[in-house]
Amino acid sequence: MRQEGRVTEAGPFDVLVLGSGVAGLSAAVRLCETSRVAVLTKGELSQSTTRWAQGGVAAVIGGDEDSTDLHLADTLRAGSGLCDVDAVRVLVNEGPSRVEELVALGARFDREASGSLSLAREGGHSRARIVHAGGVATGAEVERALVEATASGAAAVLERWFALDLVVEDGRCQGVLALAPDGAAVRVLASHVVLATGGAGQLYAVTTNPSEATGDGIAMALRAGVPVADVEFVQFHPTALHHPLMPRPLLSEALRGHGALLRDREGDRFCDELSPRDVVSRAMAARMAEQGVEHLWLDATGLERFEARFPTIAASLGAVGLDPTRDWLPVAPAAHHVSGGVVTDLWGATALEGLWAAGEAACTGVHGANRLASNSLLEGMVFGARVAEAIAGGAGSSPTGVLGSLRAPAEIPVRLLELPLEGPLSGAPRLLEGPLSGGRPPVRSALDATKPLSVLQSAMTAGAGVMRSAASLAAAAAAVEEVAARATGSDVASRELANLADVARALLGAAACREESRGAHTRSDFPEAAEGWRCRQVIAVRAGSPDRRCDPPARTEG
Repeated sequence: MRQEGRVTEAGPFDVLVLGSGVAGLSAAVRLCETSRVAVLTKGELSQSTTRWAQGGVAAVIGGDEDSTDLHLADTLRAGSGLCDVDAVRVLVNEGPSRVEELVALGARFDREASGSLSLAREGGHSRARIVHAGGVATGAEVERALVEATASGAAAVLERWFALDLVVEDGRCQGVLALAPDGAAVRVLASHVVLATGGAGQLYAVTTNPSEATGDGIAMALRAGVPVADVEFVQFHPTALHHPLMPRPLLSEALRGHGALLRDREGDRFCDELSPRDVVSRAMAARMAEQGVEHLWLDATGLERFEARFPTIAASLGAVGLDPTRDWLPVAPAAHHVSGGVVTDLWGATALEGLWAAGEAACTGVHGANRLASNSLLEGMVFGARVAEAIAGGAGSSPTGVLGSLRAPAEIPVRLLELPLEGPLSGAPRLLEGPLSGGRPPVRSALDATKPLSVLQSAMTAGAGVMRSAASLAAAAAAVEEVAARATGSDVASRELANLADVARALLGAAACREESRGAHTRSDFPEAAEGWRCRQVIAVRAGSPDRRCDPPARTEG
């Protein structure tokens, strides 16, 4: 590092990867072979949302009755008309080879006695195509293989560093301003920056995401004016264990795939357990409201060899005194995955030169309005690798995928939203400057971020959860503004809170504008999908971008 005033500099590196999940490390392991790569993560290298992923990786591997066309069709059906078909085709075509590459790296997936990969079926899938490890410990195994490969090849692994904002000079992303573990401000410089910071599950009081999932990458992109899309579509996993533990223990989709049943307070089934997650979550929310209960039940008592098939889940349940062979398991929906994020092309390039995005922080278009189960690890593996290939090949952004839709007419129209990042959710956008702009060093804040974080999470859960309305979204927006006004410190907790507030503003603004129900976005005051709203809402587009709007349908009375 070299000293410049009161802010030090690190690098320059060829590539700086932000985040240590499947997407970021899939890029890093490939680039380490030819480039000077740094990985920056606010936790430990192995500490990411990927580690918590249970279900598996959806990929068509040697199934006579399966095909990539069927996988594509299932993904498009789950996405409720908003998937980018070209992006989904990339996903399903390249997925099998990425699984094989992980096996070559040392990932150990479950196999049948014959030696072939064991395949499971999950909700929304027409065939059994889910590759898994340790029953439902797939994310941990994928992460283990990638961490080992990255740790041995990266030029620098910056653990417990916190990225504050993008460094943008001469119209190009040149790195990030970050807090080192000792609190020092450091400009980490690189020719290319890869945003792979994961999602924003901590927006909600009940989530399956770890505490690190605070929307940092999406918030940094918003502040830099980089287009973000589809953030109103937050997927809630239907079967999180109803227990005070946080993050909520996830009762994998694989349980329902093997025959577990959802039951209400009276013990009755009320939905098709193998429907897509948005359908099941809505059915559960409606039945819970009807019966005045906080949870329903997952009946896995009919599953054979539970402990052998699902050892991780069995251990989690045993730790809280539940026996799945005898007990019905209390479950309720929990925030799980943001389907949108920073807009990219089919190779992960964003609208800002030098900035790339992959994984849950990105909007590649593969998820549309609702992610198909077990497509998230697959997305990180496929598009993280494509980012690496594009950078290594010297490519820039291309007019393809969701990014291309901003530049030319597309099958899915674009509606541009101009939302502010401070002040009420109305009027022209005002982009926040980082608190360390101008070279000011960080200061430790006395703000206790715990209470305002709870206020934000409670407001978002009540106002922008599984069910939403104009009134509930407005109430949540008012609470978010109160919280944002208190997130004034430069310590990590305060900056995480500010990032959550920025992402919440974007989510609430997009959800309030979308006057229909589609995929993971359900409005009680607009309960049906409207063809006029089959469009993608893009936020924080730079001034001068083409304003091709998708006009909403005319309102009807009654």
